[in-house]
Amino acid sequence: MHSDAETVDAYLASLPDDRREALTAVRAVILQHLPVGIVESMNWGMISYEVPLAIYPDTYNGQPLSFAGLASQKNHMAVYLSAIYGSPTLRETFEDRYRATGKRMDMGKSCVRFKRLDDLPLDVIGWAVGACTAAKFMAMHDEAASLRASNKSRAAKK
Repeated sequence: MHSDAETVDAYLASLPDDRREALTAVRAVILQHLPVGIVESMNWGMISYEVPLAIYPDTYNGQPLSFAGLASQKNHMAVYLSAIYGSPTLRETFEDRYRATGKRMDMGKSCVRFKRLDDLPLDVIGWAVGACTAAKFMAMHDEAASLRASNKSRAAKK
């Protein structure tokens, strides 16, 4: 669910106790593994981990480049891990590590959903957050943007 909270503390304070405790624990793992150059903020109605515009200003939407996110949704909580979705190798390794824990993996197009903290392998989440540097993430984004532009150009010529 989208939140209008302006700070991470206000966002967490607005949650029911069980979700606050779960997201606080996941947040601690994310912060422990967060690459240099990525900052925590509130954006998109959730806790967001981003490459600041001062470092990477050329985004398609004028917003900071989203590296990860943490949210309480209506029927679940979610961790958004952009780097593993931008790299087939990182995604495959993430999925293998996740499955090896024996926990049920509930992945969406851009997130890992969970209902309780015990459903989430925190060590695997920490690995995923730390597996990609800010520079590598920006390069992945540049490569994807270049591919999209190339595909648009080819389509326009047809």
